[in-house]
Amino acid sequence: MQEKIIEIDVNGLKESYTLGKVARQSNGSLLYRQEKTVILATVVMEEEAVHEPFLPLTVQYIEKAYAAAKIPGGFIKRESKPSDFETLTARIVDRSVRPLFPEDFAYPVVITLLVLSADSETDLQVAALHAANAALLISDLPIDRSIAAVRIGRRNGERLLNPSRSAMEESELDLLLVGSDEELLMIEMAAKATESTEIAELPDPELLMGPMPVLLPHQESNELSEERLVELITEAKEEIAVACRHYEEALLPLKKAVPDLSPMIDPESLKELTALVRDRFGGEIQSALEGLSKTERGDIIDRVMQQVEAFLQEAGMHRDPLEIYRAIEAVKREKLRRQILEERRRADGRALDEVRPISIETNLLPGVHGSCLFTRGETQALATVTLGEGKEGQLYELLTERGPRTERFMVHYNFPPFCVGEARPIGAPSRRELGHGNLAKRALEPVIDRELSRTIRLVSEILESNGSSSMATVCAGSLALVSAEAEISDLVAGVAMGLIKEEERYAILTDIMGLEDHDGDMDFKVAGTRKGITAMQMDIKLGGLDLKILEEALLQARTARLHILDLMEEAQRHIVPSAALPISEHFHIDPSRIVHIIGKAGSTIREIIERFEVKIDLDREKGGVKVTGHDREKVKAAREHIEGIATREEPSIPQYHIGETYRGTVKRVVDYGLFVEMPGGHDALLHVSKMAGHRLDEYAPGQEIEVKVLDQKGRKVELALPEYQA
Repeated sequence: MQEKIIEIDVNGLKESYTLGKVARQSNGSLLYRQEKTVILATVVMEEEAVHEPFLPLTVQYIEKAYAAAKIPGGFIKRESKPSDFETLTARIVDRSVRPLFPEDFAYPVVITLLVLSADSETDLQVAALHAANAALLISDLPIDRSIAAVRIGRRNGERLLNPSRSAMEESELDLLLVGSDEELLMIEMAAKATESTEIAELPDPELLMGPMPVLLPHQESNELSEERLVELITEAKEEIAVACRHYEEALLPLKKAVPDLSPMIDPESLKELTALVRDRFGGEIQSALEGLSKTERGDIIDRVMQQVEAFLQEAGMHRDPLEIYRAIEAVKREKLRRQILEERRRADGRALDEVRPISIETNLLPGVHGSCLFTRGETQALATVTLGEGKEGQLYELLTERGPRTERFMVHYNFPPFCVGEARPIGAPSRRELGHGNLAKRALEPVIDRELSRTIRLVSEILESNGSSSMATVCAGSLALVSAEAEISDLVAGVAMGLIKEEERYAILTDIMGLEDHDGDMDFKVAGTRKGITAMQMDIKLGGLDLKILEEALLQARTARLHILDLMEEAQRHIVPSAALPISEHFHIDPSRIVHIIGKAGSTIREIIERFEVKIDLDREKGGVKVTGHDREKVKAAREHIEGIATREEPSIPQYHIGETYRGTVKRVVDYGLFVEMPGGHDALLHVSKMAGHRLDEYAPGQEIEVKVLDQKGRKVELALPEYQA
């Protein structure tokens, strides 16, 4: 292909695509440009298909330091391990483009996105999505439809379409939607806390009967109502459809010829085998769906697999194990969906809108600041909270910023193999773990103090998993924060929703388990407070989701969320503070007195810390003081001592006449002069430069001398010897 530049201006984005210039040995490649941002997007496909029951797609998003005219920080001066932002962006691109591939596509594909130049105002995630989409459209892969992304923000009630990064910093909403024509494929939403001028009413302590969330009157959590969210999605759908038409009209005519890619499994052969499995082994597969545990269902399916293989061997019919697996999965999927749609009955016997049984235990770990074990059905999360100093936050860098930022609220999600019964060692955090942890953080962050001065680390250990461990993390994490007496304004709960839809029939499922996620048409996670949604994540496996169904799913999720919050509030009433929790006192003093608490070169505050065995945090601007320690009496005594210093009256300063001579006493001899006690008890400095040629060794403490006052500004008095001439 000869070099060609395509320019597209849609939804407030002016984008340029340069084709046929770079990386021409790829199946598809281009340079994407938006303002000063340049991204190289390449698509490479292997020539041989693989025998795997999933799409072998890998997406890499890599930011080069030189893109922002920077040298990588750290000891090794080259890019190495991807940052969390890079990993999360790669995951967003993967989830968005995966539905574009044919169902039986089995050729390994690697999409690489290299940020070669970066603009500080560009939304790099939207740019990466559009670059990957364009590379796929012009490649020789069997993809003939486009995706488009829009990010929606809101500031002072005004809707923002694809705002700049600086505008998003002030936004109270972050809503990212990806779709193909009229079909929504992915939604990510998070509320963002902003400063508030309204002071909320304190909850009634008698109703809580236990530790209650800390009121944050200076901020608004900005939860979004279900109705308003549907309105925003409806508007964005039209904008996505318009963009997709622009991309398809401009790029599809330039697409390379698609080769004949034979499917790994012959469709007719798979159809025949599926019918055989349905007729001969349908009963055994049905038994795997009858209210058994996840492990028992897995054992039955494994047994059916062995029976089918044995039957085929006896009949002299050779079939690939992957084909047998797909036939069994197809029958299982049929039976599960029919049972739900026709009988309105789920595999574990629950009603469609029923949440699995929940048990909650708080502060079960005696040596931890705050902990909560949250069990919902066969999903179990152990959340712990550790409180630290502000300096213990995680430093991280953004590509287009010169200095590092500090993350003071961290959420670390761990998914050890034993939680699903796998015999593997625990390794480094996976993309999935980073993604689930980020979702939980986005759900909880709006209720965390925006002006957090200390560091909070929340860790979720998934001990069992069968459906929505990320939402279990939100529930467990919220209660662990309250258990640790951290600064949060409301409890947050989360629930995973599912959908089974065939033609006009559909069923919305509350609190889905792994089986319903795998064989369903939508994975939809919603988290929020009683006031509204704080975070949402949706992956849609079918096209053209009806917004009426979406609204119904959101309202059904709200009912489930309120039910879970009822149980969480009941558990909150019985929280007993951990013995490991540091005791703290928060109070305010006159900001002008902070310097007296610190003392000269920090001497006073060091003396307080050592004497009372406490830690002290000071807010110089607002006069805020936080004293923390492990002994309640010492913390209380330290507070009283600090308040005493803050209210102590300053001794009056004698007024000396400039040019007059006074008789004083040498208090100290230092390298740069003498400290002289003047009449009235005030100490003043006689600098060596104003000693008219006299040497320091001529004087000793206690010696009386004549001095002349040169100047006085407040407490500072400047002296000289009488014979000194300026």
